[in-house]
Amino acid sequence: MSNCLHITLKSTIQLDPFKVALTWIMVLVENVMLILLPLFIGYAIDGVLNQHMQPLLNFALLLLALVIVSVLRRFYDTRVYGNIRYKLARIVDRNLKDSPISTRTARLTMSRELVDFLEEDLPSLMTATVQLIATVVILAAFHLNLALCVLASGAAILVIYSLFHGAFTRLNGELNDQLEQQVSALSCSRFTAARAHFKRIKNCEIKLSDTEAVAYGLIFIVLLSAVLGNLWMVSSLVGPSVGQIFSIVTYSMEFVEAAVVLPVTLQTLSRLTEISRRLNSSSTSESIQNHA
Repeated sequence: MSNCLHITLKSTIQLDPFKVALTWIMVLVENVMLILLPLFIGYAIDGVLNQHMQPLLNFALLLLALVIVSVLRRFYDTRVYGNIRYKLARIVDRNLKDSPISTRTARLTMSRELVDFLEEDLPSLMTATVQLIATVVILAAFHLNLALCVLASGAAILVIYSLFHGAFTRLNGELNDQLEQQVSALSCSRFTAARAHFKRIKNCEIKLSDTEAVAYGLIFIVLLSAVLGNLWMVSSLVGPSVGQIFSIVTYSMEFVEAAVVLPVTLQTLSRLTEISRRLNSSSTSESIQNHA
């Protein structure tokens, strides 16, 4: 495949870089407004309790702006990434013109995951990144120990994920091996070949799901411990208002939601790296083993 275009996340973005950049700008604007919501809710609560309606009006205006930006971004995203999927499919099909139909079919489907990541996972990652930074800064404004607590939990989940990274890469590779053999298995006249193929796919998916369950179970234990720690440390604040307590609890929970996105995204990137290797590989799939 020396004369074929190399396919990676970067080259996928370069199929329409300016439009993709605009979607990122819209995502960032949306994220800034999202991260401000709990703070404005806290102000609104304190304002209503003190018979001041301006904070409530500010919160309503923020919500309206958020809805408008979110809707416009989704209209725009669909068209931009739909066009990129079309361009990428043509490139992959041309690169694999000499490959078996089973391999071409599977890899064309896999290539869509690169664009799916840009459209769905990357905005979530950007949201999580903005939330993590803003949450730490805002919690530090209330008390430094609140920020240190969530930072420690964030470091712990990266360590946990690193322990599972190798397993995720290997299991995704095994699953993709089976998907590349699907057309060949279904074309085989022997029913046992198709049955064995589906059984191997099932086993790969179970192993991958079990590994995810263990990893995310450990991650949630760490993150929820951080939330409990922050709740306990609220007692160290001097005369906190109801709105302040609400903001601390909400931002602590938002840190949990944002931090969980990181290992999910890292796992997805592991899968996409494995897929990119296949899309740029000149080797074809091995023949399916015909055993039950």
